[in-house]
Order: sequence, then C-alpha cells, then structure tokens
Amino acid sequence: MYSFSYVKPGSVEEASGLLSNSEENKVISGGMTLLPTLKQRLARVENLIGLEKCGLEKITLEEGVLKIGAMATHDDVSISKLVKAENPAIAELASQIGDRQVRNRGTIGGSLANNDPSACYPAAVLALAGIIHTSKRYIKAKDFFVDLFETALEEDEIITAISLPKPEKAAYEKFPNPASRYAMVGVFVAKFEAETRVSVTGAGEGGVFRCREIESALSNQFLPESLSDIDIPAEGMISDIHAEADYRAHLTVEMAKRAVAKSLAR
Repeated sequence: MYSFSYVKPGSVEEASGLLSNSEENKVISGGMTLLPTLKQRLARVENLIGLEKCGLEKITLEEGVLKIGAMATHDDVSISKLVKAENPAIAELASQIGDRQVRNRGTIGGSLANNDPSACYPAAVLALAGIIHTSKRYIKAKDFFVDLFETALEEDEIITAISLPKPEKAAYEKFPNPASRYAMVGVFVAKFEAETRVSVTGAGEGGVFRCREIESALSNQFLPESLSDIDIPAEGMISDIHAEADYRAHLTVEMAKRAVAKSLAR
C-alpha cells in the first residue's frame, strides 16, 4: 500500500471541496472494495476522505418514502425496525450480504457508488424505482447505473442518501457464490399498484438490468406459476468459471419464482 493521508471532514460540503481539490483524492465509506485495491497497490491516493462525521447514517421516513443515509451499514439496514416495517425485503437483502465483518463495515452508499455487477443493492434500487441523492442532485435509478462498475456520478459527486418508494409486495432472492456470497444471480421483485418491476443482478454482462419478460408475465398475474413457461435467452448473460450464461438465464427465472412466492407469503 502506498502512503496517503486520512481526513475526516465534518460535512458533505467540506468533503466535496476536498474531493474536487485533486484527482488523487478519493472518498471512502465502508472501504470493502477500495481498501483491498489500495493494499494490492492497484490504485494510489493522496487523501482518503472519510465520511463518518458527515451525518449520513440516518434512516428516516419522509412523506411516506423510506430514506436511507449513504453511510448506513448493511447491518444498520438489516436490523432497522423502520426498514423492516416499511420494506422488509430491503432488510432481508442487507442481512444476506457478505459475512458479519462486511455487513458491519460496508455501506449502502459505497455499494451503489461501486456498482459491482454482482452486488445486491443495485437490484433493489432499480426494481423499486429509487432515487439516489447526491451532493449535487437527485438521480433516478434508471439513469444511475451505466455499466459494470460505472455510474452517472461525476468525479466530485458524493452519494448522500437513497429514497425507496414503498411497494405493495416485494422480495429478493439470490443464488450466492458459496465463497464470496456475491450473487451469481439475484432477483428483486417489486409489485406496485400501477406496475410490477423486476431487476436482476449478477447475471448481465452490462450489470444490473430489468427483466421485461418476467415483468410482463407477472403483470398479468402475480404468481410464481405465471413464470412456468418463461424462457430467458442466454444472450447477454455472464459466462465465467462459476456458471455458464444459459445456467444464469435459468437461475433468473427460478430466483424470480422464489421471490414472488416469498413476497406473497409475507
């Protein structure tokens, strides 16, 4: 690891100012990806800007919409009574991320900013039509996720919170890699009054995506049986040492069935 300075600004405005001072300054929240990268000398920074004193860990309900601060850890989200009451699918999703150490250090803001193609939170935020609050603006989920490890964030932009509308029904199911617990395929299903939205993580070559075939079938009837004849094409799915594209396509439908069944059983 190369040497660097660690600074703890007392506000988002101060953190944004430090971030814009140099291209070699980086924000750190949980550090689950950044710190291993630095340890392997795959990246170099001048200043690491910690956000722990910026007041971004609160979880609130604002005008009926769940708002989760960017520095809320996965454990914070998983045990929050408010999250469990408003959207238990989010609490359950958070409880399945990584291991205990990761859940106590990793944050929702860090996960979204990194946009790992196998991360769990992107599927939830996209399926729920969430809003990402930043130090500069609000970004709709459909515009936020650009590609693998790529988002709409500008270089000096910091995620401050995420707003998640409340669905009528929702659930998340993933097929985890047994070693990393990342999703080989993860499916988040959200039923709203006007539409049903289904997002998939861990499977797409371009990262998280909405599955229109499954959405269409569930819009007709929100039951696991509605997906019995769905055949998702393998084209565009990831093939790697863990699973071939056609297997991930198969898992997408199976995870969706389980998610629907779970949501109906709540």
